[in-house]
Amino acid sequence: MKMKKGFLLVAMVFLATTAVSAQEFLQFGIKGGVNFSTFTGDGIRGFEDPDMRTGFNLGLLAEIPLADKFSIQPEVLYSAQGFDLSDDEQDNIFDIDDNVEYQLDYISVPVLVKIYLVEGLSVQAGPSFNFKVNEEIDNAPLEDGGDTDVSDVSNVQDFEFGGVAGLEYKFNNGFFIQGRYNYGFSDLIEDYDVHNSVFQAGIGYLF
Repeated sequence: MKMKKGFLLVAMVFLATTAVSAQEFLQFGIKGGVNFSTFTGDGIRGFEDPDMRTGFNLGLLAEIPLADKFSIQPEVLYSAQGFDLSDDEQDNIFDIDDNVEYQLDYISVPVLVKIYLVEGLSVQAGPSFNFKVNEEIDNAPLEDGGDTDVSDVSNVQDFEFGGVAGLEYKFNNGFFIQGRYNYGFSDLIEDYDVHNSVFQAGIGYLF
C-alpha cells in the first residue's frame, strides 16, 4: 500500500508539471550522476563507522520559472544508496570477515526551489520524498569458510522524508553540472537515531 501511494505521488508531480506546460519557458530534462552514501547518527551495534557506498542516480526533471531568477524544479530519480562495512569492523552484525555492501535503493521525488545567483549559476534546496524500492546485502563468506545469503532483509523503513541542498551551473546549450547533499530527516531504522547521508555529483540536459 505504501509503495502504491509513493508511485501515485510521483504521477501527481508530473501531472502537475504537465498542467503548466503551456508556459513559455518550461523545460524538461534528464540527469544522472554518482552517489557517495553512508549514514549519520548514534549508530547501531554492528553498524559502527560504516564506509561510503558508491552508487548512482538517474531520472527526469522539470524546471518551472516563476520569476526572472526563481524557479521550482520537481524531479523523479532512481537513487542507489546504502553503506559498506569493511572487513576490519569488529563484531559486525553479520559475523562476516569480509567487506559487506548494504544496498538501499530509492525512488526519490525532490521538489526544489532554485535561485540564480548569476547567469547559469544557481543554488537549490527543498524537501525530498523517498520511497524504498530495494534493500539487500551482498553475499559474503563466513569466517569459517562457508557462504551466507543475507540478501533478504527488511530493516529500513519504507518511506523517508529528506532534504536536499546544492549548486548547479547551466550552460547556454542546455547541459548542466551539479553537486548536492541529501539528508534523511526520518530515522533510517525505526527507533534508532540513524539517517541517510548522501553526496551527489551529476550532469544533465534540459530540452
